[in-house]
Amino acid sequence: MIRKHVIVHGSVQGVGFRYWTRAEAARLGVTGWVRNRLDGTVEAEVEGTESDVASLLDWLQHGPSSAVVSGVDSADIDVRGDTEFAVL
Repeated sequence: MIRKHVIVHGSVQGVGFRYWTRAEAARLGVTGWVRNRLDGTVEAEVEGTESDVASLLDWLQHGPSSAVVSGVDSADIDVRGDTEFAVL
């Protein structure tokens, strides 16, 4: 299991990005959380197998069709053992 801290840049608020992220995480079996930040970015922590987290990070590169992603920053963090994926 791995966990990543992620910041998604671009036109990613007001387009359902968090809810689409939760749906994609559920499809992949990834846990963690996602939230909007005051600076207009979306922040998330995602946890799961290396391949499932990589798949979610790939999806975050474009997000839902209503979003325009200009970049994604991610960093390894300690695994927490979450049991669900939450929208905060």
